[in-house]
Amino acid sequence: MQYLIDTDWIIHSLRGEERIIRKLLSLKDEGLAISVISLAELYEGVYRSKEPPLSEKILKDFLTGVSVLGIDEESCRIFGQQKENLRKKGKTIGDFDLLIASTCLHHDLTLLTANIKHFEMVEILTIAC
Repeated sequence: MQYLIDTDWIIHSLRGEERIIRKLLSLKDEGLAISVISLAELYEGVYRSKEPPLSEKILKDFLTGVSVLGIDEESCRIFGQQKENLRKKGKTIGDFDLLIASTCLHHDLTLLTANIKHFEMVEILTIAC
């Protein structure tokens, strides 16, 4: 596994954005994963949609061949460390984004995101857009 897909990229993919779809297809053989945090955010969108059963099917189709990574003790340790590093610098990002970044760091993955502004504040995180 090489890449963790951020929620925004998944949403763009599900909405048919060709650039994102092509990129994900080109990286699929290298291994794609998402954070359980992104999955929770996506299910919020499923149940806000006009047709939750259809939206859930589309989401499940997307998840075929994609690993879902949970939050474990090491991810939590990294989260605490990064949160304090950011606090000392007077910077903040949302806890969900920081948990996604912490999962990425724990598994030594490259984050695929368009949300560069938030994620670039996390030290040593490798980002691709």
